[in-house]
Amino acid sequence: MGTLLKLSGVVDAFSGRIGNFIRWLVLASVLISAGNAIVRKIFNTSSNSLLEIQWYLFAGVFMLGAGFAFLRNAHVRIDFISSKLSRRTNAAIDAVAIVIFVFPLCWILIDLSWPLFYNAWETGEMSQNAGGLIRWPVLLLMPVGFGLLLLQACSELIKRIAFLRGAIAEPMSVESGHSDVETLAEQMAADHEHDEVERAARTPPDAASKGH
Repeated sequence: MGTLLKLSGVVDAFSGRIGNFIRWLVLASVLISAGNAIVRKIFNTSSNSLLEIQWYLFAGVFMLGAGFAFLRNAHVRIDFISSKLSRRTNAAIDAVAIVIFVFPLCWILIDLSWPLFYNAWETGEMSQNAGGLIRWPVLLLMPVGFGLLLLQACSELIKRIAFLRGAIAEPMSVESGHSDVETLAEQMAADHEHDEVERAARTPPDAASKGH
């Protein structure tokens, strides 16, 4: 089990790097979209290639990010049910669902999408729009994305089984609940409340009564 957990750690680290890379795709998409909008408004012109680059980047964020979302436990979950179950029960349900649903789904979609990419690459398929881009890069995102999801699913299955066997204390790398933004907002609110308490403690009672 130790070897499998080490392998799971390698996969998790790789998915984390993919997640960091995706952030740059989001930034590039925003900058290109803003630049294209400015050019269109000022010069009354646009570029199909820039529009399609936005679509490609948008597709890359979602397809390449599926495995990273699995790592962060960010996929949709029926919380009002899972929150009432024990961690062992949730881990067992996850393990069964990964084997029954995630593995076959990823394999089928990889099998279906790979010929689309290969045919587009072999024929040099281009966009039908004037000045458009070649098609195979965006089609390649499908098998690669589902491959990354399949790889992370293997890691998650290892962790769930290890948890059920008592080899690790937590079944997930990141527990579900608050996102990074929500955590930051809560931290800021807590800091603000702490500052208010300190300010009230430093204010003399007479000054507080005069304020009222």
